[in-house]
Amino acid sequence: MSKKLFIKTWGCQMNVYDSARMADVLAPLGYRPVDEPEGADMVILNTCHIREKAADKVFSELGRLRILKDEKAVANTGGDGKMILAVAGCVAQAEGEEIVARAPYVDMVFGPQTYHTLPEMVAKASRAAGSVLNTDFPAESKFDFLPEEATSQGVAAFLAVQEGCDKFCTFCVVPYTRGAEFSRPADQILAEARRLVAGGTREISLLGQNVNAWHGDGPNGSSWGLGRLIRALAEIDGLARIRYTTSHPRDMDDELIRAHAEVPQLMPYLHLPVQSGSDRILAAMNRKHSGDDYRRLVDRLRAVNPDLALSSDFIVGFPGESDADFAATLKLVTDVGYAQAYSFKYSPRPGTPAALESKQVPEDVKEARLQALQQLIGAQQVAFNHSFVGRTMPVLFDRKGRRPGQLLGRSPWMQSVHADANERLLNQIVEVRIEDARPNSLAGRIVTGEFASTAGRAVDHAEARA
Repeated sequence: MSKKLFIKTWGCQMNVYDSARMADVLAPLGYRPVDEPEGADMVILNTCHIREKAADKVFSELGRLRILKDEKAVANTGGDGKMILAVAGCVAQAEGEEIVARAPYVDMVFGPQTYHTLPEMVAKASRAAGSVLNTDFPAESKFDFLPEEATSQGVAAFLAVQEGCDKFCTFCVVPYTRGAEFSRPADQILAEARRLVAGGTREISLLGQNVNAWHGDGPNGSSWGLGRLIRALAEIDGLARIRYTTSHPRDMDDELIRAHAEVPQLMPYLHLPVQSGSDRILAAMNRKHSGDDYRRLVDRLRAVNPDLALSSDFIVGFPGESDADFAATLKLVTDVGYAQAYSFKYSPRPGTPAALESKQVPEDVKEARLQALQQLIGAQQVAFNHSFVGRTMPVLFDRKGRRPGQLLGRSPWMQSVHADANERLLNQIVEVRIEDARPNSLAGRIVTGEFASTAGRAVDHAEARA
């Protein structure tokens, strides 16, 4: 008899990947994913500790789920219809004991490195009173114990290749919640990629907290970096697109830069967080690069691939940030030019060095700076999207649009693109002529093979007919 599993996921793509793998681990126990927590036999909150008040949001959600858990217990009096309630992920790792103390009705609390032991935890939670707490950093890699994917992951899939962080930026909890940097072996990654492609995946996004720090032994015993791994992935027949995130400027080596010029399957879009344009703030953040180091790296990338588009992360109002420091951030954004970027007000994270700084920036100043930065980034994003009007690009349609007869997909540059199209084009890469640009999406129409372009390059109408 199958049991219902509901997983709610917050945060990064790594958490999305982890949630899918939790479902794979639980499948042999009879659990099948459902879309709502009502009536579920197990509910897992896969949490993220990056955003402000992350723990508060978890406890608020737990309060709602406790009602469902109690209702299920009453409905199954005398039976074994218990709802197992679990908190996973980075909040669980950082605040596991606090969760157990404040919400003793939670059955399992476990960190992101331990979910491969879910069958054992479920067995303990099913027969014992109290919470099962597992926030250790095991000596073995969880990837060595995960089962093969239970189902197809879809036309676009995530593949974790690296976890953890050794950078210790002063604002960040990831080294404490995900542990030290760890790279999966190349043969393990390639085997998973082949299974994904065999199941219908056309696009793979390689994931890691510092994904371009990946390094491992290749099948022939040589040492590989991410650039070499990408080249090996590109040899898999049927894999049309490769992406990777999140990268760190300090780990962008020559081989990876060359891959952006030489591997057509590697999409011309790179998320390269800088966080600030001020050298003083970058030093306080322990980023170990300067604003000009970042500019030079961008110049090198664009020299090998002029079509490359960039996105980034920015924190405003970091402790001690002055008006001049913020002006340096605006200048860097102006100098680089982004297709999009994610920007946030600094908020202290317990246990991080920056949280102890006395020179905290007032909230109203942080808010004003955030608005100014987002206005500049928004204008760049609009200009970037409008530059594609009249051009033809390959779009991977992966879902239905809002309207009947409409499909939605992704461009090589990560833009959402919608067009009126037959459903037979779903999960296909199709040439689309862009006719309208909006701040967060593009609209176009399907064109014939006359306008065919390469997998990662848009062409304008005149060039296509030449």
